[in-house]
Amino acid sequence: MPNPSPQTAPKAAPATYALGSIVVALAGIALKLLAWKLTGSVALFSDALESLVNLAAAAGAFIALRQAARPPDDGHPFGHHKAEYFSAVAEGILIIGAALLILNEAWKAFFEPIVLEDLGIGLFINALAGVLNAAWAAHLLRQGRHFRSPALIADAKHLFADVATSVGVIGGVLAAGLTGYLILDPLLAALVAINVLWSGWHLVRGSVGGLMDEAAPAEIRAEIQELIQEHGAGSLQAHDLRTRVAGQRTFLEFHLVVPRAMTVAEAHKICDAIEDGLRHRLGDIHIAIHVEPSEKAKAEAEVIIASE
Repeated sequence: MPNPSPQTAPKAAPATYALGSIVVALAGIALKLLAWKLTGSVALFSDALESLVNLAAAAGAFIALRQAARPPDDGHPFGHHKAEYFSAVAEGILIIGAALLILNEAWKAFFEPIVLEDLGIGLFINALAGVLNAAWAAHLLRQGRHFRSPALIADAKHLFADVATSVGVIGGVLAAGLTGYLILDPLLAALVAINVLWSGWHLVRGSVGGLMDEAAPAEIRAEIQELIQEHGAGSLQAHDLRTRVAGQRTFLEFHLVVPRAMTVAEAHKICDAIEDGLRHRLGDIHIAIHVEPSEKAKAEAEVIIASE
């Protein structure tokens, strides 16, 4: 049996690392829930539920990488890039629900402070989860840069943010236990809940934007205009630029105005140069260019390349 080609082998690797992130997130949640059970700390409970953000990020990355590897088909000629958004919306709603649960527990503990128990072993277990997350995040960041995978890099950053939260929570709970100011525990939980709520809303908002064919960010659109101008020598202008983002892929279409006397072959060569320049800089981008003669030029064109 022939060995797999070097072109196909790396494609599965990023998804494998994303799957590893799911396992690490589940392990972290389990450890933090155990720490909460031992101590009764609402802040540690909130830290455990915040790890749902890690789980959501890992699941989203896994789905994105798996779907991105599927080629277009007759039913989905533009690919399967939007599938990750449906999963991300569901994950965002789950995270928001977790934040509301944390706020409810913090509210009850604010009026009926909970006596913290077994702080030593509880904080040690929670710290162990933090060390696990930090080690995996560092490894994931290296692999994300190696594969040039935005999904893996974003997942690593989510984990580093969770580690920072865990350090703050452990310090706060320790202070509450040592000083006897038990009110610090629900206050910390409420702060974590607000952060989780923001993360969940941000995830839902970004996913809905993708489902609604939201335009590419302003900086990407500006870069596209610069690249068209840089590689469009021989044409006159580009107008009616439209972009949308679906998962890791950007879709672009625009009208390219060329001199009336230009041959089809010459216009095609310019289009190839523009497409090569865009793909070299922006990676996975789908481009559709409509070539028009000079009388179709518009005064409000986004890109002016030359004038007749």
